[in-house]
Amino acid sequence: MPYVNIQVTREGVTPEQKSRLIRGATDLLVDVLGKNPATTFVVVDEVEMENWGIGGVPVEEFRSKASLSGR
Repeated sequence: MPYVNIQVTREGVTPEQKSRLIRGATDLLVDVLGKNPATTFVVVDEVEMENWGIGGVPVEEFRSKASLSGR
């Protein structure tokens, strides 16, 4: 009974995109591990931007620095 938790920043992920993530994660577990899709759970959590950090800084600051450096 696999459980997959996908966390993304809250930036307008559409219901269709969430559905595709759920289907894709389920299909991956079926294909790679032979899991039963009927007992595979996928949860998509949207995290507020101020609650997400990368490299020791909030994600918005990280992105700002990355765009200034041309990454």
